[in-house]
Amino acid sequence: MPPRSYCPINLGLEVFGDAWTLLVLRDLMFGGKRHFRELLQSDEGISSNILADRLKRLIDREILTKHDDPSHKQKAIYSLTERGIALLPVLVQVGAWSRAHLPEIRRSDPRALAINRSLAGDPAALRRKTAELRKAHLGR
Repeated sequence: MPPRSYCPINLGLEVFGDAWTLLVLRDLMFGGKRHFRELLQSDEGISSNILADRLKRLIDREILTKHDDPSHKQKAIYSLTERGIALLPVLVQVGAWSRAHLPEIRRSDPRALAINRSLAGDPAALRRKTAELRKAHLGR
């Protein structure tokens, strides 16, 4: 299906611009979630069919990979690709914008706020988090 337009912002949003996709990426990046059931248990209550659709889209766009879990035959492990890890600054900036402009942020988990605050304000911390994701998801 062709994109709605070839505007760079539109092209990116067509890949990762819906709320569920960003929340799946958040859980992979910050929550350490790697299995379908773990991703299904997010606070926002994603349904299994929506989660399956978003994971498939992310795999099709080479943002995630899916491999059999060697410790359990019926499980799969989802991993970020380099392309997926490159979205880390986008998610951090969405969080920074929310902290600056949305009063309901006061109800957020303090740990999530602290993680986002440290990454948004410190390029070295962002590089360390990127390296951590590469090690966890890419094995390097």
